[in-house]
Amino acid sequence: MVLGRTERGKAPIEPVTLKILVAGGFGVGKTTLVGAVSEIKPLRTEETLSEAGRPVDDTHGVEGKNTTTVAMDFGRITLRQDLVLYLFGTPGQDRFWFLWDELATGALGAVVLADTRRLEDCFAAVDYFERRSIPFIVGVNCFDGADRYPADSVRQALDLDDSVPVVLCDVRHRDSAKEVLIEVVEHALTVGEVTRQTATT
Repeated sequence: MVLGRTERGKAPIEPVTLKILVAGGFGVGKTTLVGAVSEIKPLRTEETLSEAGRPVDDTHGVEGKNTTTVAMDFGRITLRQDLVLYLFGTPGQDRFWFLWDELATGALGAVVLADTRRLEDCFAAVDYFERRSIPFIVGVNCFDGADRYPADSVRQALDLDDSVPVVLCDVRHRDSAKEVLIEVVEHALTVGEVTRQTATT
């Protein structure tokens, strides 16, 4: 195959590009997920946690974390020859939530990462996407040493609609993180199809 051409001299396929958000609480693994799957060097806007930020940065449960995303993480993954995802990791702390509206513009869907040790930290993200009717799934990031719960138990704890997928994952591993992204794309496309059918009836 010649670079820039497909087999038998056909013009190269122009891939569909989709925007996916990766959201959740502080230290839940958003930067790790983007870094695990991105085929380009991820853009990261991490800064070292400072003494000045201690009164407003809740590090309970993630005491070993010493950096935080202050704007966004950005990465890209090609799922198929004709489908490319642009990944935008949102900042997890309350004081950076003003950036979410801009990041959410044009998003097909979102992944809300959850940590069962601090499940309440993802409530705000769930509420954000529900209020804006942005399709989302919940990815339960299975941290070492954390208790494991069935997906249905997590769904009940978060009071999620039955249609919202809940998947268990380990975002340190590319294959696991990729499965999460495939799940959110399939869910978002299903929601979009249902919406279109409802609008035409």
